[in-house]
Amino acid sequence: MTTTTLIIGIDGSRASKRALAHGQRLSKLIGECTLLLVYVIEWSPYSFQNAAENEIRHNRREEEIEVARTRVLDPIIRSLRAEGFDADCKVRHGDAAEILNAVALETRAEQIIVARGSEGGFASRFFGTVSVKLASSASVPVTIVS
Repeated sequence: MTTTTLIIGIDGSRASKRALAHGQRLSKLIGECTLLLVYVIEWSPYSFQNAAENEIRHNRREEEIEVARTRVLDPIIRSLRAEGFDADCKVRHGDAAEILNAVALETRAEQIIVARGSEGGFASRFFGTVSVKLASSASVPVTIVS
């Protein structure tokens, strides 16, 4: 029996918690299922900088990954595993829709689950544009949770 992988876009917002809850429900229905939480830090690779600025940027990038993992993802993963879910996580930099799709292809995921942000701010910007872009360009089915 093969394990199904569901990709869930997470950013720590209430909207992403709705996506996670939906992923948990699907996982219970599917049975053999891995929940792969993906936190994407918007990051443009295009910049004209000198070597010293690139070093600072690299260090900041590493710090952001550590913060996302320790403050957002690790507590969720511990909770999911305590509840009996098979769960893992990734933190990446780049365009969120492109990264979520790339991770889905890399892991041969069955589906990407994201939430449509409604509370404004970062979550709305992140999941609003991401959900629209994913719906029109993803290589696997996308579920957008309200």
